[in-house]
Amino acid sequence: MPHFHIEYSANLEGEVDMGALCQAIRAEAAEIATFPTAGIRVRAVCVDHVAMADGNPRHGFIDLSIRLREGRPDDVKKDALTRVFAALKDFTAPAMRTRSIALSAEMRDINADLSLKFGNVRDHLEDIA
Repeated sequence: MPHFHIEYSANLEGEVDMGALCQAIRAEAAEIATFPTAGIRVRAVCVDHVAMADGNPRHGFIDLSIRLREGRPDDVKKDALTRVFAALKDFTAPAMRTRSIALSAEMRDINADLSLKFGNVRDHLEDIA
């Protein structure tokens, strides 16, 4: 159950298609064996109030937080994080050619004993490997 939470500065609206970014992250995550397809959730939230660096209002940011159930070895998590971050960088490269954008990504484990889940997504998937 990997959750991909994107926070981004409001000044990127219209310059970075956040819906398409969510799809790009989802597509890359679906190619990574450690992320079960049925559990992938990607969402983006706009942050209206931001102050960065020297205060220039053109500076923007995209922060990607990945939460997943504990138990994977660090090397597997690092590889997955590196691949997803590369997808983020590739997607934002055109916008970064014309403006300043800070990109960041972090992966955190979810304690399975303290995280309840319920859903029927798997019942409605057409292709589960």
